[in-house]
Amino acid sequence: MVGMSETCTTDDHPLAERFRSFIQDRNFPCVGAKSALAKGNLRIIIGRDLRSAWDDLRIHPALMEIARDYALDPAPFQSLAVLFEEDAGLDEAGFEQHLWQRLQSLSDKDDWLGQPVDPRVSGDPDDPHFSLSFGGEAFFVVGLHPGASRPARRFGRPAIIFNLHDQFEQLRASGLYEKMRGTIIDRDVALAGAPNPMLARHGTISEARQYSGRAVGSEWRCPLRPRKAAEHAA
Repeated sequence: MVGMSETCTTDDHPLAERFRSFIQDRNFPCVGAKSALAKGNLRIIIGRDLRSAWDDLRIHPALMEIARDYALDPAPFQSLAVLFEEDAGLDEAGFEQHLWQRLQSLSDKDDWLGQPVDPRVSGDPDDPHFSLSFGGEAFFVVGLHPGASRPARRFGRPAIIFNLHDQFEQLRASGLYEKMRGTIIDRDVALAGAPNPMLARHGTISEARQYSGRAVGSEWRCPLRPRKAAEHAA
């Protein structure tokens, strides 16, 4: 079982404690996050400002580390939470814009280091099988911020949660995924009063539409630029 990394966590920071309390709240719907926290597999980085690239050089090595650790011990649930100290007062559109700036920067660093896209997913953000890849492992991203319309996404500071994609595939293979998914949906509806309109199964539509938490229409296009290595290979 992989525990928290001493090199990239700040367990005693007040914001980290607030985030743990946020997840532990009995109304918080994501049972996977609760399990990751309970097992000591939720790693936390405290960043300065979502709008700045200041912390990207700390975040990417942490993603590489969790990818490496997971390859050695692929046990669910494992996640990396990046919590930003500055509120910034962003609305949903502003949060989405800066979220994708951070994800673009991190993806560019992964590409520059020659890390491959996880072959089990697509690196094309328009592809229904798209996921972000870091260190050769696919990740599903969940954005949280004070201005989120969904209560489950409404944390007191901007945050980016990176969840390893393969752990969901493990659950599918074991027959546990549908039960867990149903539990999360029921809990989310009980909290918000209505289903999440952006919820979709992987492989039916690009998961990039779900990352920020903002409800988007069919005209929305992911701003992520393709990896340069992929362009050269083509």
